[in-house]
Amino acid sequence: MLLVHAHPDDETINNGATMAKYVAEGAQVTLVTCTRGEEGEVLVPELAHLAAADGDGLGPHREGELAAAMAVLGVTDHRFLGGPGRFRDTGMLYDESGAATKPETIRPDTFWSADLLEAADLLVSIIREIRPQVLVTYDEHGGYGHPDHVQAHRVATYATSLAAAPSYRIDLGAPWAVQKVYWSASPRSVMAEALELAKKAGINFFDMESVEDLPFLIDDELVTTKVTARQHYDQKMAALRAHATQITEDGPFFALAGLDGSNAFADEYYRLVQGRAVRDAGDSLETDLFAGVQLDDDRLGDSDAVPPAQHQRMAEVSGDDAGSEAASAATTGAESRAANGTAKVATEGASVARNEGVARAVG
Repeated sequence: MLLVHAHPDDETINNGATMAKYVAEGAQVTLVTCTRGEEGEVLVPELAHLAAADGDGLGPHREGELAAAMAVLGVTDHRFLGGPGRFRDTGMLYDESGAATKPETIRPDTFWSADLLEAADLLVSIIREIRPQVLVTYDEHGGYGHPDHVQAHRVATYATSLAAAPSYRIDLGAPWAVQKVYWSASPRSVMAEALELAKKAGINFFDMESVEDLPFLIDDELVTTKVTARQHYDQKMAALRAHATQITEDGPFFALAGLDGSNAFADEYYRLVQGRAVRDAGDSLETDLFAGVQLDDDRLGDSDAVPPAQHQRMAEVSGDDAGSEAASAATTGAESRAANGTAKVATEGASVARNEGVARAVG
């Protein structure tokens, strides 16, 4: 599973519980962050000297915050696109309507200024290295409109397409087709409920009076997937605390999260934009990002080419624990064996359920 985000803290706010859930289930989870968030606002007075307008030391500090957050979530593979500092946080302004937009002056070393193909190639190399079955990023608006979020969407989308092209840049690795692509989503009804609870509790959630003031919300009918990972909710909150310069414990995030009956941060929602949604009988939403994922020779290649970390994950997942998907599909290719022989994909005629278990191990 690969997640592509713009700045440190974006991953935890949007997908923290999801990441912790799949790590706990044995999936290989990789995070790529495109900038170090150098232009972020510093909310801790004693660290104000790190701000871009002062000492400009926020980037290295947020590297440490990200590492601490990932340790909490159990994510061991987290990288910066092109290496730390390759692309600088672009910063943003709010226009007259209150929407996020790019600043009037943009430095040439910012992520927004990056050549799209150059940035995409860096991600193509990662995709072909780790071979994810699932990729998560932002929608075309970058969520709430931050230019780096928009650029992350563009880079992730372009790289996903290029990585699958057999004749494209073979020097970047063997081609790999990501089976399912998701955009993080915030359903209008969920936030409306949370805001109502906040009003009753006297909590000021970023001066928002109604969901109409929140440009990043989407209509419920566009949401395809809901990941319920409430057993990892405490991990998500702890990871948020690690991003101390950006999210304070006395701020609106923690105040809203602490309300009884609020699920605003307990459940995480997505829009499936590539691949097929697989729902359990009677469910209106998909509940597993790996549902329906299959593993085959064309996508995986020879088993000896699988990165060692993925072989280890495969060895940890038993085919008997692969899930309860009722539908079956014909698959082709040889068995992919882990060292202990418990994780495998059956040849032609294997069920989707068994495929999902192995795919989660390498995804």
